[in-house]
Amino acid sequence: MISKKALFCVFASVSLLAACGDKEKGTEKIEEPVKPTEEVEEKVELYPTPFTGELREKESTLRPIIATINNHPAARPQSGIASADVVYEMLAEGDVTRFLALYQSEIPEKIGPIRSARSYFVELAEGLDAFYIAHGYSPEAKQMLESGVVDNINGMNYDGTYFKRSKDRVAPHNSYFITDNLEAVAEKVNASLLYQKKVSYTYYDEEESPKKGVQADQVHVRYSKNENFNCSYSYDSTNNTYTRSSGGTMTTDLLTGEPLKLSNVLIFEMEHTVIDNKGRREIDIHSGGFAYLFQQGMMRVVHWENIDGVLTAVENDGSKVKLVPGKTWVHFVPTNPGITTSVTYTSSDQQS
Repeated sequence: MISKKALFCVFASVSLLAACGDKEKGTEKIEEPVKPTEEVEEKVELYPTPFTGELREKESTLRPIIATINNHPAARPQSGIASADVVYEMLAEGDVTRFLALYQSEIPEKIGPIRSARSYFVELAEGLDAFYIAHGYSPEAKQMLESGVVDNINGMNYDGTYFKRSKDRVAPHNSYFITDNLEAVAEKVNASLLYQKKVSYTYYDEEESPKKGVQADQVHVRYSKNENFNCSYSYDSTNNTYTRSSGGTMTTDLLTGEPLKLSNVLIFEMEHTVIDNKGRREIDIHSGGFAYLFQQGMMRVVHWENIDGVLTAVENDGSKVKLVPGKTWVHFVPTNPGITTSVTYTSSDQQS
């Protein structure tokens, strides 16, 4: 038999356990349902590239690079021109045109063929505070380069080192600048590659429409009777860009094999003067004048001005012309015979 004393102990133990259980139950924490946290999308700041207006996550810090590129038929197709933010095309001597290609947002592996400098090439590079690349020079340009008007590297001094000769073309149509050497050549001539003079163009934003003027899907720029240096542009409405052809052949980049795609085509009228028996010219890039602007299949008459050394298209009210983000090609045509004679344009629905 269980004694009364043992029974009492068992009862007391059960009571104690029950009391403890009630105590724990009374203090048990009831967790509230966790509310899902709302994901806050971090806004990434975007920066427009100065010479294309395209948005990038990183701000441009590279100084503009300008190179004189050969446009002789024996130099085509050129290497690296599709990567240029802006290409300026102008007469160098006789009816031969050359390109000044401006690079900043994109640097190709090589650029060329590189040709010689002219005084107005140097002036353009100076206004943009660009590092200038050429191979050779006119007497006037040589004096300017040697006096330090612009930081520059010239193939006359570095042929075979920083400038390489292509074996599949003959001189003077085969000199190329290898861009892996860019930092080394800048250090060689004690030049900075930092973007310090904050030059840039003005661009439309997404909410603005550049559809102004008259329709013009086909553009022809005529420099002379030599068709090798006359060129045409065709507007593609599917991607809002222009392709370019010269001497009847589509302009492509040798590095990619792809046609150029341009968002803006500008034509500036300038005074040209022949200065020697080789047909070299002086071009007035300071006085301003008439200009045509082509973008998104439309054309309108504007003006150009030299503002602090930078050639700038301006509206009739004096405001800066807005460009469509993307690549731009700029032609300089002589005042004689004039822009209205040198440039023709038509709408595609007028083509037979």
